[in-house]
Amino acid sequence: MASPTLSIRDAAPGDLDTIVRFVRELAAYERLESEVVATSGQFAEALFGPSPKVFALILEVDGQPAGFAVWFYNFSTFLGRHGIYVEDIYVRKEHRGKGLGRGVFEYLARKAVAEGCGRLEWWVLDWNEPAIRFYRAIGAEPMEEWTVQRVTGDALRRLAGLG
Repeated sequence: MASPTLSIRDAAPGDLDTIVRFVRELAAYERLESEVVATSGQFAEALFGPSPKVFALILEVDGQPAGFAVWFYNFSTFLGRHGIYVEDIYVRKEHRGKGLGRGVFEYLARKAVAEGCGRLEWWVLDWNEPAIRFYRAIGAEPMEEWTVQRVTGDALRRLAGLG
């Protein structure tokens, strides 16, 4: 039996339904389904509007969607350079272990180096041991002294003086 053909490509507007489906599958895997409120229209504007600030990759096995990644540029004041932040990466269970995840990080690492970026970074849930093992295997290091801070929902509106 022939090896499957793996590919990674930039997302196109025709991929919106696939992206929304993968976001929901990822949320289910992360036990965060209730937090997904994003719509296809929001993704269309963010990814393909007149001035995109976020980008997506579609991962395929034999030409069929098998996962996705969403990323954007950030900036390090300490380095004085941009970086690439991976917001989400998801590979369907039946396609894990085939090299798609590694392919995404290699693709984005090449992009970062070619564009003079100072780093490639992302977050991982502390219970996701398979992902953590994979990230260590590709050379990622945890940021032990940092914790994520977030203001959202009503707290965000209050902070903005709107509630």
